[in-house]
Amino acid sequence: MSRSPNTSVATECSKVPSLGRRLASPIIRAYWRPILLVLLPFAAGYFLSYFFRTINAVIAGQLTAELGLDASHLGLMTSVYFLTFAAIQLPLGVLLDRFGPRRVQSGLLIVAAVGAALFARSNQFAALVLGRALIGFGVAGALIAGLKAIVSWFPKERILLFNGCFIMLGTLGAICATSPAAWLLPYIGWRGLLDVMAGVTAATALIIFFVVPDAPPPVPNVPSNSSVGLRAIFGDRRFWRLAPLSTMCISTVWAVQGLWVGPWLADVDELPRASVVLHLFVMAVTLSAAALLLGIGADRLRTRGIPTQTILGCAALLFVAAESLLILDVRSVSYASWAVVAGMGAGTVLSYSILAQYFPKEIAGRANAALNVFHIGGAFVLQEVIGWIINRWPAHDGHYPAIAYKTALGLMIVLQIVAIIWFAHFDQKLRTFVAKGIRRWVANHRTIAVGRPTLLGEG
Repeated sequence: MSRSPNTSVATECSKVPSLGRRLASPIIRAYWRPILLVLLPFAAGYFLSYFFRTINAVIAGQLTAELGLDASHLGLMTSVYFLTFAAIQLPLGVLLDRFGPRRVQSGLLIVAAVGAALFARSNQFAALVLGRALIGFGVAGALIAGLKAIVSWFPKERILLFNGCFIMLGTLGAICATSPAAWLLPYIGWRGLLDVMAGVTAATALIIFFVVPDAPPPVPNVPSNSSVGLRAIFGDRRFWRLAPLSTMCISTVWAVQGLWVGPWLADVDELPRASVVLHLFVMAVTLSAAALLLGIGADRLRTRGIPTQTILGCAALLFVAAESLLILDVRSVSYASWAVVAGMGAGTVLSYSILAQYFPKEIAGRANAALNVFHIGGAFVLQEVIGWIINRWPAHDGHYPAIAYKTALGLMIVLQIVAIIWFAHFDQKLRTFVAKGIRRWVANHRTIAVGRPTLLGEG
């Protein structure tokens, strides 16, 4: 088929009715061709990225039992995915600009398929690490390539909607890496599952290469020197205001949900495997829903005068509160706490929206890639650090004590609080919100203390 852009799409875009009448069916009728030929194939690639990122949380027990891995080895083997993922982010933006998302994404997914096949056949730790590294390298372009394709094929006023749909469809991979994957494991084992996913990944690469049209020609006058854009990004203090908070929140979620939540539920909460998988399923569903709801909600709140920066800060505070409840072992809200943790993983919707406010469209892709280096690199470091901390305690029958996990998560919370303070230092509205919350909390507890004056004097 022809790979020239569908010019009829641009004509139909101008005929889309006003915002109040933009219902789902008119949108599908207007954009059915790019949805079918662009959005869905790239969403399939992002689906695979999330599946591979999350699957080790489900198969960790089998890996440990069959191959004799300890917590440190398990953390390194899983987190190397993030290392190779992060290493390619900056040059990836240049490759996408030069060769287009179709060619780059299809080529990378072939590498991921090879990595999955190698992982499935590995019996040695070094081979497992290499396979996992190739998977991370191969799916590294899934998010950025998809976002670039959407920008190229859909009108500007529809970008927010289709970005949300794209991310939501991709995060369904996290759902399939929980209960559906656990259901298949008794029949085909973890090796068979990785073999199947290797085949699916290769098929997706072929579909993207042969079905997706080439993107329309790039906009003229875009700076060709990538170092110019990167210097502007890394030299902007607003980037360094956002990066620590976004990294500490999102990287923690990716590190925990991608591996350590399963062992936590088994070792700390002493839950049976069925309950562990159900928790993972709830977290994955929450992540998928949050990706869409955060985009829509943040857009509406912004129209009411609440900036996205304040929304991100409040989400981070809620995230810290949920983690604190887990450390305090408040099991009555276990599902809710883990759901909030997972939902923070969709905070990229907020972070990338904030970056779009800071930098012009010409370097927005490189800005997203620059922040993604911190997200993915942070997930690699934190996943390995958590494993190193847990391994400081001896394991009994393959299980580590609760204090090991709580110490690791406690360190994450401390770093997140430091990042929140740094972020709030530049945000007057967020500082006001936090100050009011603290004053309200103090007033409530003072009232309780006054109402029970004999508690300290009884006896």
